[in-house]
Amino acid sequence: MINRNSSQIAIGRDVIHDMAEALRLEWIVTNGLGGYASSTILGTNTRKYHGVLIAAFNPPVDRRVVLSKLDEELLADGETYSFGVNEFRGDLEPDGHKNLESFSRFPFPTFTYSTQKAKIQKTILMPYQKNAVVISYKVYPSFKEKATLRITPMANSRHFHSVNARSNGQRFICEASAKRVTIQTANPKSVLILSSTSGQFKLEEKWIEGFFFRVDSSLGTSSLDDCYSPGKFEIDLNPSQETRFQVVASGGEEMESTLTAHSSIHSAFGDFDSYFQRETRRIRELSKRFVKIHPNLIREDWLMWLLIAADSFIVKRVSTGTKTVIAGYHWFEDWGRDSLISLPGLTLVTGRPDDAKEILQTFNHYCLNGVIPNRFPDQDGSRPVYNTVDATLWFFNAILQYLKYTGNFNFVREKLWTTMQSVIKHHIQGTINDIRLDNDGLIMHGSQLTWMDATIDGNPVTPREGKAAEIQALWFNALKTMELLAEHFGNNRAAREYQRRAEMAKKSFVEKFWNSEKNCLFDVVSRERKDASIRPNQIFAVALDFPILDLEKQLAVVAVVYEKLWVTYGLRTVSPDDPNYQRRYSGDWNARNYAYHNGTVWSWLIGPFITAFLKVRNFNSNSREFAFKNFIQPFFTEQMLQSGLGTVNEIFDGDPPHLPRGCVSQAWSVAEPLRAYIEDILFDRPRFEKQILRRFSNIDDKEGKDSTI
Repeated sequence: MINRNSSQIAIGRDVIHDMAEALRLEWIVTNGLGGYASSTILGTNTRKYHGVLIAAFNPPVDRRVVLSKLDEELLADGETYSFGVNEFRGDLEPDGHKNLESFSRFPFPTFTYSTQKAKIQKTILMPYQKNAVVISYKVYPSFKEKATLRITPMANSRHFHSVNARSNGQRFICEASAKRVTIQTANPKSVLILSSTSGQFKLEEKWIEGFFFRVDSSLGTSSLDDCYSPGKFEIDLNPSQETRFQVVASGGEEMESTLTAHSSIHSAFGDFDSYFQRETRRIRELSKRFVKIHPNLIREDWLMWLLIAADSFIVKRVSTGTKTVIAGYHWFEDWGRDSLISLPGLTLVTGRPDDAKEILQTFNHYCLNGVIPNRFPDQDGSRPVYNTVDATLWFFNAILQYLKYTGNFNFVREKLWTTMQSVIKHHIQGTINDIRLDNDGLIMHGSQLTWMDATIDGNPVTPREGKAAEIQALWFNALKTMELLAEHFGNNRAAREYQRRAEMAKKSFVEKFWNSEKNCLFDVVSRERKDASIRPNQIFAVALDFPILDLEKQLAVVAVVYEKLWVTYGLRTVSPDDPNYQRRYSGDWNARNYAYHNGTVWSWLIGPFITAFLKVRNFNSNSREFAFKNFIQPFFTEQMLQSGLGTVNEIFDGDPPHLPRGCVSQAWSVAEPLRAYIEDILFDRPRFEKQILRRFSNIDDKEGKDSTI
């Protein structure tokens, strides 16, 4: 059974002893740098991305697995009890899962083991903005004589996209003292420092080979890993008293900086409870701030977990000294598109406008030739890739949302306005990747530049070269935003020019994209064809603040999307009656890439769908109640217990039972449903929205901001 309340998700023996289910349930904690700790509820690593310490050597990227896991065993009254469990090909050993009584999040992962001789509680905590992890142990004795707890660390030094093999000849240099061990590698260069607040370290170097990652194997990727073990910590236990101690692990590239960070963390754990409370207090402050700006909402348990999940994606980028957004854990970096779509839900509705400013500045800093970067590759995270057309246009929308919440025009004018003007100019004149304004006032672009960007052997799975529907909606939205800002900044001539271009784009869009046969929008229009596939991209023509369609056509689009694409966990990427529709996201890399945007359900699309669904109904209370009960409540009450505990998956199968797939924790999957819940269902609108959109808005406030569902 999985129980939860406002402070805890708890899993009992019935789920733990169901191995298939237990190995499917994952947890993750993060450190605000892009690093994390993650595994299954058994502590068995089923992915190459799992580990007790994955450190970001160049935050938030260049992530390395430096500590794969810790396994424990208790020696008491002549008996040995194991608590670890690892999977090798066709075998699980040791059988520590048999002694696992429960797993919980409060809010940190906690394992409770129970034997005839002792109960042991193990909690994993990541200090904020430190490439480190603290594992706290509490031992409640039932043994008669003195006992010993042995803790065996399994070290690594590999990029998290790869696996390690002893045969590669990687050399670990180990130095041990009474309570500390330091492990270095030269290629790749890394440092891991482990220490305990109790007991002694016993040097006993060996390799443990053949760890098997079942998830990676099922996906057809590398799935065998070898780990180096330097020895073990041995902690003597007294039968007459409870024993508490901590193991601290720190990772980095340089010895001096890693040692300095480790010493500061280790010294702080003279009083672990105080440190634990400090970390917990930081998380609780997120909730307090949220409740303060939304005093009328009902404090659902899933809502509090969403806040914790939202916080996990906001990280520091060292190259700019500002905040950015990890698109998804475990393997995504900070993507421009994902960051800017997620910005309102992660920062604005949660009361973190300063973080929003920093994220906008991060991507403003890297704008080149009028294009915002698509992503920062993990292994070269300071050199962005610019293969996107929509990330740049989402930049304008994120700025508009920031203004609606803060009214801070000065920041936009001083820090962003020059870039915004440059972007429009570059798009009109033509820039990289065949991005340019056509004679009809719409944006042309290359094939693999929208969010539907999967490829097989370098060829786009869903080729969208020409003019994609959502790109035109975003372009119109950007022009109207520029008109609004130019008018506010007193440049009426520029405002009129942006208005003229917007009107031209709108006229051309309706003429070329309206599919009167299906009563919705074509997905892509080019000189050679009009793609009539029913896809969710058309929902943005309704959901954005400046809709490019009249109300009658907006109603028709929402109706078609609802009928053809909506399922419990989001929108399908193509209608099930389309010949390209794929029922499952499974198989090898090519099979999954083919399904990625051909039927697979994306939960981030819940956000714009709810916005559009309620906008065309003028946000009336009956529709908002319907949207809550049918769209939001089933999603959040079910999904956060299915895969990544306390967070939301990236994607789901197109067909029932819509199994969760992809990343176990995805930024926009959390951000967009959260935004839609607050803004559209609770109708708790941004503070400055009516003032900002005074000439443009069709939002009627008559339902009242204090309405709750």
